[in-house]
Amino acid sequence: MARILNLETATTNCSVSISEDGNTTLLKENNAVEYSHSEQLHVFIKEVLEEASLSFSDLDAVSVSKGPGSYTGLRIGVSAAKGLCFSLDIPLISVSTLQSMARQVKLEKNEVVIPVLDARRMEVYSAVYDEANKEIRKTKAEIIDASSFEEFSEHQKIYVVGSGATKCSETFNYSNFVFDDSLMPSANEMAVIAHQKFEQKLFEDVAYFEPYYLKNFVLQGKKT
Repeated sequence: MARILNLETATTNCSVSISEDGNTTLLKENNAVEYSHSEQLHVFIKEVLEEASLSFSDLDAVSVSKGPGSYTGLRIGVSAAKGLCFSLDIPLISVSTLQSMARQVKLEKNEVVIPVLDARRMEVYSAVYDEANKEIRKTKAEIIDASSFEEFSEHQKIYVVGSGATKCSETFNYSNFVFDDSLMPSANEMAVIAHQKFEQKLFEDVAYFEPYYLKNFVLQGKKT
């Protein structure tokens, strides 16, 4: 049995789960208006282990959402995951934030899902996945305009989900597009992907792994 601790901190949703052989057994999360990962992440880790009657030594691996997403959020999650893997001498698994988001939408044949995370102004982080959760267009940061995702408009239905969905719906209008800005990345959907990677031994180098920021961090000062 592969027992994995999954950490999701790429957005405002601080989410932690325990999974066994790809099935989530415990989930603890809180989507706060302000980022609260530094206060909540380690508390949630402790709570899911206690509720599952597990100790750290019972874990076989730690998986972490690798991004794209919030620079600070990703750093908190990855730092925690690396610290646990170093101290426990267990593998580190990275999971694409957008891929795990895509798993929340159940697709029929000839449908696609486009998870989009708000990246300020008219920019989003996005990727495109088919009904098998296979990436059919790679992750990128892009400026939304009237022709965005036009190449996928021939599909029967296209789901645009995530924090960037509203700006997309206000910018273009295709009759077969469905928009949902309520969907957030969660450690719940990381379970299947993390288990698949564990089985294939697709592990990260704990010493050198870095989150997938996609864009350089820009420090913004207070307005005067």
